[in-house]
Amino acid sequence: MKEVDVVVVRPPVPHVAMRPVWRCRSCGSAWPCQPAKLSLLLEYRDNRTGLLVYLGALMIEATNQLTQLHPDHPPTRMTERFLSWARARG
Repeated sequence: MKEVDVVVVRPPVPHVAMRPVWRCRSCGSAWPCQPAKLSLLLEYRDNRTGLLVYLGALMIEATNQLTQLHPDHPPTRMTERFLSWARARG
């Protein structure tokens, strides 16, 4: 009998935040990672204000959770991480 190679294909893991560490569940980068940013820009392409409100709420949640995890080293540059990239250009 001939051996057959079996390839296991896992479904892709979405680029979502692992709370409370705020790392990407798929790639491990600080969330929002680049694929998450692209996905969010596409999802909110007709509602930039809604995207900024959503990201602002997540930024507050992430800041609170990361501060609780690391009270001696609170997170920095959260506005840049969560909001600056999503602002409308031009």
